[in-house]
Amino acid sequence: MSCATVISQIEVLPADDLGRRRDWTDEEKIRIVEESLQGYRQGSATARRYGLSRSLLTIWRREYRNGVLGGAAAHGFVPLTLSPPEGGRREEVAQPRSDDQVQIEIGLPNGRRLTIPATLDPNILARLLPVLDAS
Repeated sequence: MSCATVISQIEVLPADDLGRRRDWTDEEKIRIVEESLQGYRQGSATARRYGLSRSLLTIWRREYRNGVLGGAAAHGFVPLTLSPPEGGRREEVAQPRSDDQVQIEIGLPNGRRLTIPATLDPNILARLLPVLDAS
């Protein structure tokens, strides 16, 4: 007759930790996500180490990739300053352009630059920007 021994890993959780909801700062989230991205199959191990669910870490990783996690307001106004040209007064006066020739250059958070005609319908631009910024 053989004697079988059952060994299982049991983790005893203190009663005060049950049901506790943790508020992670953006800095902590970024540190945890970057740690989980450092090696092969580190997501599950990192989630266990910090007591997170794997799905929550996956959400944080997606937000990190999309630039949502830790960034300042992703959408908002950018300050614009117009200053006179260097070197004092210009002698040449530029001929006014027609509306078809005026272009606007937009720098997206993912590093892409978009040049559009100034006459582009704002509704088209509003539909176009999320597509270009997400990819």
